[in-house]
Amino acid sequence: MITLHKLNGALVTINAELIETIESAPDTVISLSTGNRYVVKEPVPDVIARIVEYRRQVAAEKKDPTTQSP
Repeated sequence: MITLHKLNGALVTINAELIETIESAPDTVISLSTGNRYVVKEPVPDVIARIVEYRRQVAAEKKDPTTQSP
């Protein structure tokens, strides 16, 4: 899961595994496989960086199950 800011400043947490596309038009629009779309303040490179970090954490937890959160 990644946490981003909607245009109104509200936080939204999105399941990164469901992201299909990320567009910059001019705001960042995230489309999910569920059909939901989110417009967020963060630029595309920042969203991608958060997805990469999320996937690194998931991979690390698979390698070392003792690092998992309770």
